[in-house]
Amino acid sequence: MDQIVNVDEFQELAKQALPKMYFDFYNGGAEDQHTLKENVEAFRRIMFRPRVLVDVSKIDMSTRIFGFPISAPIMIAPTAMHKLAHPEGEIATAKAAAACNTIMIVSFMSTCTIEEVASSCNAVRFLQIYVYKRRDVTAQIVKRAENAGFKAIVLTVDVPRLGRREADIKNKMISPQLKNFEGLVSTEVRPNEGSGVEAFASSTLDASLSWKDIEWLRSITKLPILVKGLLTREDALMAVEAGVDGIVVSNHGARQLDYSPATITVLEEVVHVVRGRIPVLLDGGVRRGTDVFKALALGAQAVLIGRPIVYGLAAKGEDGVKKVIEMLKNEFEITMALSGCPTIDDITRNHVRTENERLHSLL
Repeated sequence: MDQIVNVDEFQELAKQALPKMYFDFYNGGAEDQHTLKENVEAFRRIMFRPRVLVDVSKIDMSTRIFGFPISAPIMIAPTAMHKLAHPEGEIATAKAAAACNTIMIVSFMSTCTIEEVASSCNAVRFLQIYVYKRRDVTAQIVKRAENAGFKAIVLTVDVPRLGRREADIKNKMISPQLKNFEGLVSTEVRPNEGSGVEAFASSTLDASLSWKDIEWLRSITKLPILVKGLLTREDALMAVEAGVDGIVVSNHGARQLDYSPATITVLEEVVHVVRGRIPVLLDGGVRRGTDVFKALALGAQAVLIGRPIVYGLAAKGEDGVKKVIEMLKNEFEITMALSGCPTIDDITRNHVRTENERLHSLL
């Protein structure tokens, strides 16, 4: 691992380590994969306005999310089925998150149980959920998470149906039985044609889910509720009005609606209408410490890392995940120093220029 110099290099190692079906499942996006490329490319169009002759002899990257201290504003996004990447699955990811002093959002589609993850190490964890047609299934999982000491619920709201992921259709991607749902619902699908994950999703996900259902979720848990999957100011306002505790600006890693915008390009419109009333987080396309800085400058409290975590896990297990987080932290620290920002609070909107601003300045 000494030769790995950036997070992207883990992608190639993961490709070598994994069966094609599983690598394609993690790696792929929806349809033409336009948004998949754009999530990364959009960060590259944002430039810095670094400030010099600031005392940056001490850099403090630490911050708080919902009052919980983390070592840097870099959290682990919910991604499904980690045992397909590594035999230790989510337990390895959870241990790496704890070692790096950050928050892991555990996926509803985890291959380890909530209780296994909770007992693996002492750390702050959130649980991502889907709402199933059988509400009792979702309710039971939420209750179990609360009992296991999880600190927040992250409701994914951009999946009334699963996006068309053509690699999974071609590969006839299997949906394994997930231990979290044993005795509740069968998750195993071995398709004759098409994607088993899509077949499972269409049979279970509640496509009637709407804003009023936030009240239902409130009624079954005392935990803070974040909604993940917003891309517009209109929905951000609806979220605030519905009384949610946080927003994750996300396009589901470009796996749902292709040609939805890159998340970094819509972050500001969400931040502007939220006006600091609740935290706004961002995921999608974060591959460098510079990307973390750009997201914070545009108003995010923290970023969530998805695919690179899975690639690190596939390549090198728990140590791979740790290495991914540490690399991003190291790059972020250098970016803060070279931009003249000794603390997170010093990062301002004036430290970046978006493509639109550059174009306007030319007019």
